[in-house]
Amino acid sequence: MNPFEHKPMPIISGFGNFKQIYPKAYNKNETDPYTKTRIILMNGTEFEANWFSHRFTRHTTNNDLRRELALTRAVEKQQQQKLAMLKPCDESPLEHTIGYEQLAVDLTAELAKREKDCYVKKALDFALLEDFDHLYRYANQLEMEQGIQAERLVGRYTEIMPGRPTIAHHRHPKDNVKRNINSKTADKETVLATMIITAAEQQTMNYYMNISNFATNDAARRLYQEIALVEEEHVTQYGSLIDSNATWLEMLLWHEYVECYLYWSCFMTETHPYIKQIWEEQLEIEISHLHKAAHLLEKYENKHWQQVIPDGKFPRPLSLHENIDYVRDILADTVQFTGNREDYEKLENLPHDADFFRHQKLLIPDAEIVQSHLVIDKHIQLYGKDYRYETKPNPHNALQDRFCDNVTVGRVPHAANSTDFDCNC
Repeated sequence: MNPFEHKPMPIISGFGNFKQIYPKAYNKNETDPYTKTRIILMNGTEFEANWFSHRFTRHTTNNDLRRELALTRAVEKQQQQKLAMLKPCDESPLEHTIGYEQLAVDLTAELAKREKDCYVKKALDFALLEDFDHLYRYANQLEMEQGIQAERLVGRYTEIMPGRPTIAHHRHPKDNVKRNINSKTADKETVLATMIITAAEQQTMNYYMNISNFATNDAARRLYQEIALVEEEHVTQYGSLIDSNATWLEMLLWHEYVECYLYWSCFMTETHPYIKQIWEEQLEIEISHLHKAAHLLEKYENKHWQQVIPDGKFPRPLSLHENIDYVRDILADTVQFTGNREDYEKLENLPHDADFFRHQKLLIPDAEIVQSHLVIDKHIQLYGKDYRYETKPNPHNALQDRFCDNVTVGRVPHAANSTDFDCNC
């Protein structure tokens, strides 16, 4: 499908009344996990579009342009709110969190498997192991708090076991900034990947930052607080990959194209009839926004959309599905890596005074103050072992112990073995 060849409806037609924009929530016990993760993904994509539009408005003095942005932004805010309200009242924040982390794992894995740019793939594979570990930590908190085993929530599509331990994720901020791509020369799917993953991780960061103080106990509050800070690192990493040289109007066009592509992907892969209809409706609305962005680009910069996106045809749909073997391979190969300025390095190759080690000592003088570690310790005390859902033992011997949480892997040299990142060549 090429959305630029699709006749758009008037933007004003995208507005719904208050009855229309309040949807029927899904049944948390019957809905497929990937329907839930698609909803989270599109909620985050709409938020990113809204946030970008606000920043754009604050960087132009042209009120005619500002009004055009305000019109589209208001429709997109209705779209975002409609998606947010698909979450049912009886789904607890912690249950919903499991959906966030399943999305992070399987979306990142799927994007990495398709990625042609080795540098971008490396960034995806690196953070994948961290979101994978977050899922494990939250799942242990969930069983302790609510007696719910997260394997049911993820449909057993996604394993739940240690990745690179969360205690090792706390890096010096300067080591999270990476090189940006060039959207003029990069493959279209690479541009899409950088923008999609940034929106998804940004939504996760915002959710954790806003939900942390609403958690009902100190342990959960501390866990959300810690992982929210890691998500800030992820948003910094992924956001720095996005083309920084593109103009505001060029990026507006890309944002609308990303939304169209994702709604189309959701429509093409959805199994829930009611939700599938919503994806179709949202796609029609976004096509009108895409055409408006193309019009504004031509009006204010005298550029045709093809100068920004030469081929408007969508790549194959982005599908969310099981990635167990892929995640295991990345875990086996790269668990001992950390960020090192624009690249990544095995701990064994870093100097003793590297920023990573200094920052770790600053934030973590004692592992016993780190909640992501304590949640596993507490679960072991209560249940005799940690909570996991594994199809076979962890690829690393050091992460197979269910009676003691490992705080050295990914944090201390030689705590495990790693080889290197692979490209899709």
